Amino acid sequence: MSRIHAICVYCGSGPGRNAAYAAAARAFGGILAAEQIRLIYGGGSLGLMGTLARSVIEHGGKVTGIIPEFLVARERMMREVDELLVTEDMHERKRTMFERADAFVALPGGLGTLEETVEMLTWSQLGQHDKPVLLANIADFWQPLIALLRHMRQEEFIREGLMARYLIAETVEDIVPTLRQALATSEPADQGTEGAGAPSLNNL
Repeated sequence: MSRIHAICVYCGSGPGRNAAYAAAARAFGGILAAEQIRLIYGGGSLGLMGTLARSVIEHGGKVTGIIPEFLVARERMMREVDELLVTEDMHERKRTMFERADAFVALPGGLGTLEETVEMLTWSQLGQHDKPVLLANIADFWQPLIALLRHMRQEEFIREGLMARYLIAETVEDIVPTLRQALATSEPADQGTEGAGAPSLNNL
């Protein structure tokens, strides 16, 4: 299935130090709207989360915000989205985001972004889903994580038979084509070339 109806995007509730992060969030919001792909995100109006969601809305796209009750004030819940779900806790939020999305994209962010992204990789590794997980490596933000994952594999803590696969896109323009190609390819090549030309679907 190469048709993507909704993408869950994990990203920071702060803007980050590099202006390229916010620029990428704005650009990706426009792309999602143009491609008629619904954004599933954490529901806040701050940082990259807010930048991304506002961009989708401004470009005429659809947004589902999913936020736990205890973060409504703290992350300044965005009420302008066309669908807003307030959950009891983080567990319900993450489960709902997972159920609603066809794929997962990690823009730059902090511990929450990292935790949610790694959880999706872990669920994939354990055979709980086969939805693609993509690291948007804006300005090499995710390079340390990519290096750590490769180190874990080299040290045989991630072993044959316990693989999960992740995609890498260096620009936001490459994200949707890379996801579509991965979904359309039944057996993507291990350690493929990064970018839209051939999905970087890396076995962990």
